[in-house]
Amino acid sequence: MKRRIILAGGSGFLGTALAKRFVAAGDEVTVFTRSPEKRSDGVKEVLWDARSLGEWSALLDGADVVINLTGKSVDCRYNDKNRRIIIASRVESTRVIGEAIGRCAKPPRVWLNASSATLYKHTLQHAADESGETGATPEAKDAFSIEVIRQWERALDEARSPATRKVAMRTTMVFGPDAGVFPVLRRLARFGLGGKMGSGKQYVSWMHVEDFCRAAEWLIEHEELSGPVNFAAPNPLTNAEMMRLVRKTCGAPFGLPATEWMLEIGAFFLRTETELIIKSRRVVPGKLLASGFGFHFPDLENALRDLEHRKAG
Repeated sequence: MKRRIILAGGSGFLGTALAKRFVAAGDEVTVFTRSPEKRSDGVKEVLWDARSLGEWSALLDGADVVINLTGKSVDCRYNDKNRRIIIASRVESTRVIGEAIGRCAKPPRVWLNASSATLYKHTLQHAADESGETGATPEAKDAFSIEVIRQWERALDEARSPATRKVAMRTTMVFGPDAGVFPVLRRLARFGLGGKMGSGKQYVSWMHVEDFCRAAEWLIEHEELSGPVNFAAPNPLTNAEMMRLVRKTCGAPFGLPATEWMLEIGAFFLRTETELIIKSRRVVPGKLLASGFGFHFPDLENALRDLEHRKAG
């Protein structure tokens, strides 16, 4: 049956992938964006400012699904201005969507809201499912990121939408053939810079974009799932092993390693933060696995091989 699906902040990498999947399934897809354009793929774009009610809010009434992916990229320097925008873009969009849903005569049956698996503590030891320990650790330099996610999920929890099931998508690093982290790592490897980063012992949690879209679809259809859900493949691996597989996939014979001080300098010039690299994220998808979800790409080597094939194709 044709569904009405709203993608708020859906013009980026993940929103584009989801829209393509839903349109292919015959769904009606509307994207809320600050810069709407006329599209030829069957997706309608509607103007919103992500912080105040407007004409867009009427479109939630009678919709089946709303997915909120809004948020300024964290791939930037955490100065005062960027910190304010990072928090506000997530919290305000979540708050105003909750307010709009609360006014609906026929509210959406499910609301998937973006979140991040960065919430879990930096660890080289035990893997974390949805019950895992959360919080900042000095060695990961992640205090700001943890505060962002706590405020983000609190806004979702506090939204008054009793008729709408709510899910916080605690997303890890998503790999796509032409977007996300894969093209960046591939480029580094092909230039001979694809060695381990820092100690290389830090764990990387990841997910193939196809499984990301399939997991979102799974959550829409499985009404028993709510609250935080980890979007991660079941097999996290170390940074050193990840880079070895990237080199292998793209045919790079060697990769120069980057020490932590080199990462600090590079992050400064690239206007980003080393936390995105040095934090150990050993996250597993407890709820998805327990509910019977089957991954097409549970292991990174096969995922990378598929992405390389798609890129070549």
